[in-house]
Parts: sequence; C-alpha cells; structure tokens
Amino acid sequence: MSRADSGSGTRPAPPARLTVLAGPTAVGKGSVSADIRAHHPEIWISISATTRRPRPGEQHGVHYWFVSETEFDRMVEDGELLEWAVVHHSARYGTPRAPVEEMLAAGRPALLEIDLQGARQVQAVMPEARMVFLAPPSWKELVRRLVGRGTESQEERERRLSTARLELAAEAEFDVTIVNTEIHDAAEELVALMVGPPGPIPLSE
Repeated sequence: MSRADSGSGTRPAPPARLTVLAGPTAVGKGSVSADIRAHHPEIWISISATTRRPRPGEQHGVHYWFVSETEFDRMVEDGELLEWAVVHHSARYGTPRAPVEEMLAAGRPALLEIDLQGARQVQAVMPEARMVFLAPPSWKELVRRLVGRGTESQEERERRLSTARLELAAEAEFDVTIVNTEIHDAAEELVALMVGPPGPIPLSE
C-alpha cells in the first residue's frame, strides 16, 4: 500500500523545495519574476526589502518593501532576514524570513529572486534549495539592456557592469542555467523546473 492510501483524513502538504533565481544585473530577473507572477499564481514569489529608492512604476509591497536604513538595521538585528547584502556598493537588499518559511511549510512552490551575494547566503543555510542562474544571451545584449533601461546614471551603469562581470563568473556555482533570450520562455522554463512531475510515491514499510 502506498503512503497516499494509508490512514484517513487529509495529510499536511510536504515541505516544498525553495528555488533561488540569481544572475547578473540587468539580465531580467525582475521581468522573469513578473511574468511568473502574472501567469502562475500557484508560484509564491518572495518580496525583498531594500533601502534604495523606488524606480518609476515600482510599488511598495508589490515589487519591493522599501524601508529606511534604520528599519533595515532593526530587521537585521532581530534576525528577520533570511539573507541580506549590499548591492552595487550602495543600497541594501534582504529577504524577510518568516513568509518564506511559512510557504515552504505549506508545500507551496516558493521562489526567491535575489542577487548573487544573497543566493550564496541562502545556499549556506538551505543547501537543499535549487539554485538557478539566469544568464544573458551575450555580454553585448546585457550591456544593451542595462543602457536601454535608462534608470541609472553613467557612473551607476559602469559600476553595475563591473559587478556583472564578477556575477557572470559565478555561473558554475549554480545547479541550473536558464538563458534569458525571451522573458516568457525563460519564465516558463523556470516554472517547469519548480512544478515538474513529482517523483514516485515511496511505499510504506
């Protein structure tokens, strides 16, 4: 008899496996996450806290939790963040811990879209997490996307491109690489990894 047939009543969902999406700046992590949010409500996507100012069109509590430096300090001191890092030598970003743990315990597919530093921290505390690297089709395309975004100064772009070179070199640290040639295709490939067919149900002893 399989475990699914034994006993009575409804069994709690088994803990889900966390998926971490990281990659170089301007590769499109936010766009891929937004596509998944729009087409796959079954996927829970963590909202990061950040000390940077909102870009045009970004909403508090939807794209990020925009917090003050003082509030971020409090979250770090109180252990409320699963990971946090200073990104591009400027703003701090972090993942609130409690919502992630709640979703995993409920068995819901959970996705973290974070930077490389944060991904390494999560991997250290949750080695069972699936690490996915989002790569650009080419370096030239990555530069085009960053410049075309038009949200950073020339100095900021140069700083981000310098960081991106280091981030690209970290691809080998990840379990899977998805090339973001087209946003929706990359999003669907990621969802397929997260909610693919389950393995066989183990037999009871």
